Amino acid sequence: MIIVIGVFSLLIFGAEKIYGQIKLINNQKQELSKNIDDLNNQIQELKNIDQVKMNEKLAEEIKTIEKNYQESVKLYERMLDISGKSNVLKIQTNWAEIISLLSKNNYASASAEMEKLSVEIKKIEDLATIAKIPENLPVKDTPPQSGLAKQVVETDVGKFVVNIISANLSDTKLIVDTASSGDCKNDCPVLPLAEYAKRSGAFAAINGPYFCPATYPTCSDKKNSFDTLLMNKNKTYFNSDNNIYSSNPVAIFSSTSRFVENGSSWGRDTSVDSVIMGRPLLVFNDEVKFFGNSDTKETSRGNRSFLGASDGTVYIGIVYSATVAETAKVIAKLGIKNAINLDSGGSSAFWSNGSYLAGPGRDLPFGILLVRR
Repeated sequence: MIIVIGVFSLLIFGAEKIYGQIKLINNQKQELSKNIDDLNNQIQELKNIDQVKMNEKLAEEIKTIEKNYQESVKLYERMLDISGKSNVLKIQTNWAEIISLLSKNNYASASAEMEKLSVEIKKIEDLATIAKIPENLPVKDTPPQSGLAKQVVETDVGKFVVNIISANLSDTKLIVDTASSGDCKNDCPVLPLAEYAKRSGAFAAINGPYFCPATYPTCSDKKNSFDTLLMNKNKTYFNSDNNIYSSNPVAIFSSTSRFVENGSSWGRDTSVDSVIMGRPLLVFNDEVKFFGNSDTKETSRGNRSFLGASDGTVYIGIVYSATVAETAKVIAKLGIKNAINLDSGGSSAFWSNGSYLAGPGRDLPFGILLVRR
């Protein structure tokens, strides 16, 4: 009996010991499970702040900053072009508020305010160029055979005042004078249009294609430079290497005229009087080629300079209070065979026989000139 009781006691003791071990194991298992959960949570937190996500977030922030910067710069450049006009003080005040929002990284509010400011600037742009058509101006849909004319051209999109000079290339040369003697990438020399005309003995002159004004923030590292193809009166080609594959149109002048739709198709012939690349192509072979785009500088109304030709006759002039697309329609209505757009806004300048018909505008890196052969 004593032996049986002893054995039974040993069994109970062993069972308790095993139960204790099982309980310990379960406790350890629960602790381990908790540690695993904690570890998973830590891993998830690390995933949420890993370098990839940090880089993605940073990239998105940089993208937002760049977008807002580009929008603000465009607005600033448009503000420069309307300086001196009415209501500009209010525009400048709004601009200061936008700069304040950007400095506080409040990009959403700044973007919304820039949209509003863009609308207000456009109102001033359009208002500043509204030209009341004088009653004594003739309405004509043909250009002058030669010399200067100021007339009204009626199109399907409205009536427009045009100042235009025509000349026969048999006794007139169209040349380009440049302030620089060769390629210039930054801090390029500039002159008033009248100075180009006087030093080359021209009887008429107009501003050239787009360039990068020194006052524009986007031009800080390319002040007063231009990147389109051009051959000046000294037979020097500018920007030749970077226009080998250009799709911009080119106007070529000698005793006749030639326009090509893509600059890549033009060689570097120096037997001609001038080569001028401009954009956009307005009219080609009597057909309108430009109908508008999203560029606010070209969709707003302004005084639009152009260069055109019909075989042996050249035309330079300005269409007043027009978009670039409307200018194309005016030129086509006049029956001018080919034409390219030139710079406008603060760069517009039109000169004839000692006085400005428009401008003078800002100083220019080049001037398009009409001289006697």
